[in-house]
Amino acid sequence: MATVRLLVGTRKGAFILTADGTRRQWRVDGPHFGGWEIYHVAGSPADPDRLYASQSSGWFGQQMQRSDDGGRSWQPVDNAFTFRAPAGTHLMYDGSAKDFEFTRVWHLSPTPADPDVVYAGTQDAALFRSSDGGHSWHELDALRRHASAAQWAPGAGGLCLHTLVQDPGQPGRLFAAISAAGAFRSDDGGASWEAVNRGLVSNFLPDPQAEIGHCVHSIAMHPARPQVLFMQKHWDVMRSDDGGGHWQEISGDLPSDFGFPIAVHAHEPDTVYVVPIKSDGEHYPPESCLRVYRSRSGGGHWEPLGRGLPQQDCYVNVLRNAFAVDSLEPCGVYFGTTGGQVYASADGGDSWMAAVRDLPPVLAVEAQVLP
Repeated sequence: MATVRLLVGTRKGAFILTADGTRRQWRVDGPHFGGWEIYHVAGSPADPDRLYASQSSGWFGQQMQRSDDGGRSWQPVDNAFTFRAPAGTHLMYDGSAKDFEFTRVWHLSPTPADPDVVYAGTQDAALFRSSDGGHSWHELDALRRHASAAQWAPGAGGLCLHTLVQDPGQPGRLFAAISAAGAFRSDDGGASWEAVNRGLVSNFLPDPQAEIGHCVHSIAMHPARPQVLFMQKHWDVMRSDDGGGHWQEISGDLPSDFGFPIAVHAHEPDTVYVVPIKSDGEHYPPESCLRVYRSRSGGGHWEPLGRGLPQQDCYVNVLRNAFAVDSLEPCGVYFGTTGGQVYASADGGDSWMAAVRDLPPVLAVEAQVLP
């Protein structure tokens, strides 16, 4: 029987949860790097033993960690993110000069074919690549030098590249989401980038339909249909059917179209999940009822999924990287909360259980299926 492993990053360490294919009982291992903020833990699709972790501290800075044995042991790898770019390479909206400073890795994305090749999205917004398992890194600086960079401005979480999506059928195609700049696509492995924000509308911008300045919260793709993208942004749930060329709103009958994560069912490309919260100022569920919303039609019509979740007096949030699905049948769905719970569903979201409670606030959840 297969084993499911959840890689959980929190404000005070990393935790590894494991269960058999029934996904009823979970064993908790951790904390790893106790006391450190772990913004992301990612496993290699090419090697189940290879894990990468982004370890951060206000006192000690950013450190990358790697495991070659599924998280039983870890080794620090080269820290390439504590330098500044030349002055004046970025301008804020008010026109004042600001250096880029790479202080935190928000997102790690190993490639499907090679466990030694991994991308890292950072704050300030930049993209790095390692081809030797994290021992050395180089910046793909065409993104930071994009013609629109003078218009980028930090969101509430900073100026961060927080999501990177790789097209498994076209290895050179990458999608990056930057808060608060928008979505960008590369078709040549990061050598050049195109802004892909047509159709996005953000009423807080001087020009709501501007090409740049949208606060994209998360992007998701089904690997069997990579031209179709789903987006949760700062207000609005969106869909693109042409690789980001144009977006249309699919918020439909959601109780709120504000939230952070978005995910796609492992076997059903039109089944999409979001976790709405009340507003950009009130980061907790509408009516204080924690519910995941599922659309089986690619958006527009949404159904609430709350069986097993707290339905009163719940004031947690679910952050952008804290939602994941596994590849088993039926599909497993998982999310972590700022209250320290990790919830698991073994039936595509129809019912939920707490895999673990009382962790530190959860920043990221990744799911792996092991043979």
